[in-house]
Amino acid sequence: MSHNTFGHLFRVTTFGESHGPMIGGVVDGCPPGIRLDMDAIQSAMDRRRPGKSRHTTQRREPDTVRLVSGVLETEDGLLTTGTPIGIIIENVDQRSKDYSKIADRYRPGHADYTYDVKYGLRDYRGGGRSSARETAVRVAAGAIARAVVPGVTIRGALVEMGGDKAHARDWSIIDDNDFFCPDEAAALRWESRLDEVRRAGSSVGAVVEIEASGAPAGWGAPIYGKLDQDLASAMMSINAVKGVEIGLGFEAARLSGEENADEMRMGPNGPEFLTNNAGGVLGGISTGAPVVVRFAVKPTSSIRTARRSVTRGGEEVDVSTTGRHDPCVGIRAVPVGEAMMAIVLADHHLRDRAQTGERS
Repeated sequence: MSHNTFGHLFRVTTFGESHGPMIGGVVDGCPPGIRLDMDAIQSAMDRRRPGKSRHTTQRREPDTVRLVSGVLETEDGLLTTGTPIGIIIENVDQRSKDYSKIADRYRPGHADYTYDVKYGLRDYRGGGRSSARETAVRVAAGAIARAVVPGVTIRGALVEMGGDKAHARDWSIIDDNDFFCPDEAAALRWESRLDEVRRAGSSVGAVVEIEASGAPAGWGAPIYGKLDQDLASAMMSINAVKGVEIGLGFEAARLSGEENADEMRMGPNGPEFLTNNAGGVLGGISTGAPVVVRFAVKPTSSIRTARRSVTRGGEEVDVSTTGRHDPCVGIRAVPVGEAMMAIVLADHHLRDRAQTGERS
């Protein structure tokens, strides 16, 4: 199976399956001499880790990260050597028997059928390679990417769940609730709503917003190296994501030219944008304003309610999924989206430096 690598100069390759002994990856292209903080890497992993609350899957994975190559412990701390950084995360709480009843049945909403028709076989144990378990490696790689762009602050939030939008943007409370929600009132509503959804054995979708501030103007390139193009690709690569928008996104199509254009005035350090409808990217190149991306996550396809489907042999059946699943997979997609933002920005930082020198 090909297509397991993302990035150009800062490249992330992942491997492993949901119910295999481990998952892992390789970060290639990381410059030497970058100081890594294992506590910060593990903290990022803990934000995505399953089983943290009743609102996520109860699979108990410690998600302890081991860096097995590409780093050196020195008097100045743990430094990258410039060689490939190997990442290992062991799987310790697999329950493959939970999936034995659907071994030959295609689950509606999952990749079972498409995976099978492409490769001629599929790992039915939690989706195998197509499982969201793979995203744990991305979060570890994203924590390394953040060290490559230390002047950039990346933060994410769940801004809509089940059609109920968060209207406030209080970033200081993101980690004070189970939803990475920036709106205290919305988080309270979502708590009772998701309890109902979970008891019913159903699921709901969500919208995640990722913002990166501190990225300088000039990252990206026109045509086939657009910053927003790579961001869209990165976010669409996350499991269950069905739509991506930059800045105002689809809302921009409903505005006039006067309303949409981000006006400028001179500030103490050069031009400043009075609004940020473009989401920090114009012509595929960063403007210096915060880079803003939102993506839509579909409802978790693993639900107890029986849905019509077929077996591998063509028999018509009803399929319901048991086991441990997220009633809203969008919650744990927040740190994954942050990681993908970091990986893209690290890649574009190195690409810009290679083309223009030390300017940025």
